[in-house]
Amino acid sequence: MAVAACDAGGRSNEPSPTSPPPVSPTVATPTTSPVPPPPTPATPPPTSGEATPTCVNAWVTPPRDSPSYLQPLGIIRRATRVDGPLVVVDMRSFLGPESPPSDKGYIALVQRWYVKLYAARDPAFQGRFLVESRRFGRGLSAVAPYRTRGFRSPDWIGFQFDSADTSPKTYPGLPGTWQGIPYDFVKGGGGLTIPGLPEQVAGCLDGT
Repeated sequence: MAVAACDAGGRSNEPSPTSPPPVSPTVATPTTSPVPPPPTPATPPPTSGEATPTCVNAWVTPPRDSPSYLQPLGIIRRATRVDGPLVVVDMRSFLGPESPPSDKGYIALVQRWYVKLYAARDPAFQGRFLVESRRFGRGLSAVAPYRTRGFRSPDWIGFQFDSADTSPKTYPGLPGTWQGIPYDFVKGGGGLTIPGLPEQVAGCLDGT
């Protein structure tokens, strides 16, 4: 599952310069030991935040069962092929500019979701996800271990499609298996310093 790829018309699926993998893949092996559910907050997380210079349009938790709540879950399911009910611990929806900035009106504003969840039937599947939706495409853009916080390097990892190696691999701390070349989504890769989230919305993950 190359999380950098979009459904249609989004970010390019062509390989781009990337940095060396921030973590090393391991061979996927089945586990038979029961895994307890991951920790959840002692108190429910807030459901909205104020607009700030680093979260220009504020953020909000969509109502459960609303299209804005279900859409990112469907994208995560499709990208990771996780089965069964998902337990959402936290979700934030926010609007902001493209990264890098673009003068094209149809991607001037990108809809993004931050989702922290685990699979009810397989608590070993647990993580934090960033989902993006543009006018002509949507997809899973990055993933981070469940127990990390905020938007920090090197926690958030993106995967760039690699036609030379499409075999799925597991990575320490990340749920499921992933295809492509991993790179630091916070700092960018291949010598580029373009973050996956522009500074105008990176603060929307503060407090997560």
